[in-house]
Amino acid sequence: MRVTNGMIMSNAATNINATKVSVDKTNTQMTSQKKISRPSEDPVVAIRSLRLQTSLNKVNQYYEKNIPDAESWMDVTETALVNMKSLVTDMRTQCVSGSTGTLTSDDRNTILSQLKALQEQIYSEGNADYAGRTVFTGFRTNQNLTFLKDESDTKYNISQKLDATAMDTNTYFTGSVQVPSTETEVLNNPISDIDSDTYNRLRLSYDNLGNMDKYAYSITKTTGGVTTTNNYSMTPAAATFTDTDGNTRNYATASTTDENGNTENVYTFENEADWEAWSKTQTDAGGNPVNSKYVAANDTVIIRETGEMLFGSDRSASMKSSKASIDINYDKTGFKSGELRPEYYYNCTDNTDAANPINYEKYNAAGQQLSYGINYTVAANQTMSVNLEASDVFDSSILQDINDMIGAVNGSISAHDKVDKITAMMKEDQYAGAADQKKLQKWLDAANKEMDCTDKHLSTLYSNTLGNVDGYLEKINLNTTKLGCKADQLSITKKRMSEQQETVKELQSENDNLDLSDIVIKYTAAYTAYTSSLQAAGKLGSQTLLNYI
Repeated sequence: MRVTNGMIMSNAATNINATKVSVDKTNTQMTSQKKISRPSEDPVVAIRSLRLQTSLNKVNQYYEKNIPDAESWMDVTETALVNMKSLVTDMRTQCVSGSTGTLTSDDRNTILSQLKALQEQIYSEGNADYAGRTVFTGFRTNQNLTFLKDESDTKYNISQKLDATAMDTNTYFTGSVQVPSTETEVLNNPISDIDSDTYNRLRLSYDNLGNMDKYAYSITKTTGGVTTTNNYSMTPAAATFTDTDGNTRNYATASTTDENGNTENVYTFENEADWEAWSKTQTDAGGNPVNSKYVAANDTVIIRETGEMLFGSDRSASMKSSKASIDINYDKTGFKSGELRPEYYYNCTDNTDAANPINYEKYNAAGQQLSYGINYTVAANQTMSVNLEASDVFDSSILQDINDMIGAVNGSISAHDKVDKITAMMKEDQYAGAADQKKLQKWLDAANKEMDCTDKHLSTLYSNTLGNVDGYLEKINLNTTKLGCKADQLSITKKRMSEQQETVKELQSENDNLDLSDIVIKYTAAYTAYTSSLQAAGKLGSQTLLNYI
């Protein structure tokens, strides 16, 4: 085959262009340190690079966003738990102080002021938020746990379940000493006396209740290895009675035949004054007039003002022995600042806007509590609930305990003040007469009786409440431990995501990047080939026919 000069020059130009392309490619690689600049250069490398980048993006999302976000959420929650524990511990300190019978006037006033401060603060930690989202309210992170101001027009219908095994006892007083202010009152006014009764009770979560739509309970018994459950339901109906002064008063009543075949009556009164007035129209089991606040052995009394359910001796014994479960449905209009919002604890309906009621479900039809967890995806196929719900942490009865303690301290302070006033009166000249002194001594005896009763009640109440407070602390400690376990799990996941991030980055670097020293060598070789090609072509171009003559 004949090789012409044209063919040689054409081949030389092709070779020069090829080496130039190689120089350009290696120069680009040396600048970017990447294997390819376009997918078409190496589809396998390109596809692998896309997959690794997708994996890295996911890992970065977990490690750099989701996990730190979850950690911050848990940190806020933990701080709130620590603060709540501190508040409940302060409450326990007040219980220990109040349970002693050696309190001075200053001690009682100090306890009272501290309890009032706790009353305002106790649920405040439940409104803790992270980035504007409250951490104890489940999915409804845009709402606070408590009412932030008094809302007189807000109306809820609430269904609350109570456990008879949680009954406690409380003392209720009838009458009190009215300190005379003049000599005429000292000599002529009848000396009032105090009486007291102690009943088993359950407390609803709210006071100042409205209508009672339903009062129901279930009794479970096991006989001969067979367990049976009987359900009882009553709807209180409006009624009236005439008190001993001839005034007409309102109440509600309902009755049923209980599990033992006895008639059980349920009476609902607006306040203790109405209950006391009604009691004085009754006779006890022995046919004697009742002079105190009365609950018959098999009856139940509900006080709307205080949100208390009081049980007679037989009724409470039967319910406690059978571990009765009690369901009660009631209206509540008006909430005070600091009170818990019902939707975080109970099945309820917000009827504030009657035309557009809002239903909230906390328990399903089987009575199981529904979970409203906030889940974070912290790794591939791994999610974690980072929140704690208020109902699991903050017991709804804490505020009632504080209110009871405040009432007991106020009663004790008032009784001691009466004793001090009457004692001071006996030292005044205008009451120096024998008749005045004799009558004042009777007033003083009555005041001392009231003081002894209220002091005993205070001590007993604080001792009983101490057990409740320990239960609140146990619940907080349990959830603190639960949160700590979640934090430990998150820490392990975070470490794993950090290692996975480094692994993916290394794989990505091996797939995408080139070693600079290797590129320099390749570039040098390509450039040398290019310059050699240019030199060879230059020599070919200088040849003419004269070189062959």
